[in-house]
Amino acid sequence: MKLSTLCYIEENSSYLMMLRNKKENDVNSGKWIGPGGKFEDGESPEECVCREVYEETGLILDSYALRGVITFASEGWEDEIIFLYTADKYHGSITSCDEGDLKWIKKDELSSINLWEGDKIFLKLLAENSPFFSLKLSYKGDELVDKSLIVYE
Repeated sequence: MKLSTLCYIEENSSYLMMLRNKKENDVNSGKWIGPGGKFEDGESPEECVCREVYEETGLILDSYALRGVITFASEGWEDEIIFLYTADKYHGSITSCDEGDLKWIKKDELSSINLWEGDKIFLKLLAENSPFFSLKLSYKGDELVDKSLIVYE
């Protein structure tokens, strides 16, 4: 099972999103997701999210929060534990990314872009300012076949 991070950077009621369209053999190909990626040896979740955001966007996070943990299980792909963050303060300039195209997407327009079905669940939790949560998503191909959610009050 791999460990990774995912970060939704907020500004002006928008998230910085990436259309994954540049990497070969990408489970996220054609989907919009936040920046993030796999842990390197010895990294903490915080070190990983900061490094991945910088590598993929050119931005340095100044304020971010761990919002939840997602277990992603998909037939044909390695299972993954994802540490989900939001960030509201950063500095730097957005650069190009070799994994996809970056774009600010209004939060109220997220339903009109190509997202994983499970991402709609946690994006709703983020919009509702939900307490910390654990979400398990099971997929067969692109189809969400099972989900379970625990919200820690």
